[in-house]
Amino acid sequence: MSSPAKRRLIRDFKRLQEDPPAGVSGAPNDNNILSWNCVIFGPQDTPFEDGTFQLSMEFSEEYPNKPPVVRFLSKMFHPNVYADGSICLDILQTKWSPTYDVSAILTSIQSLLDEPNPNSPANSVAAGLYQENKREYEKRVKAIVEESWSAADHS
Repeated sequence: MSSPAKRRLIRDFKRLQEDPPAGVSGAPNDNNILSWNCVIFGPQDTPFEDGTFQLSMEFSEEYPNKPPVVRFLSKMFHPNVYADGSICLDILQTKWSPTYDVSAILTSIQSLLDEPNPNSPANSVAAGLYQENKREYEKRVKAIVEESWSAADHS
């Protein structure tokens, strides 16, 4: 018997396959619809361009009433990403709504890459560089973009 959360995730997955948003993809793990592997490609014309960033999404049986736990598995240097890969993003916390689906979550995270919120820093070094030394910030981002290629080759 499938739960409402699982039925909703099956719908989210079908929607992702039928109408995939540009630059993001995701799929449930083989034997667990509540656990997803996702990929976000760095947006064009940003320091993240050409990056291939892997994420995990863990859903509870309370989805879509509660947001999934989303974290970057790839190394990330960004004002709103903690060292453990978890993401400081309002729609994953206080501004969550059951209308968001997997596609909307991934697209929001992709937008966040180039539009960080330095006022809510999860990584104070990245936030400081973003505000005070854009060139150094972009250099650090380009380094993790290059690392994302070698990581993608090994998985």
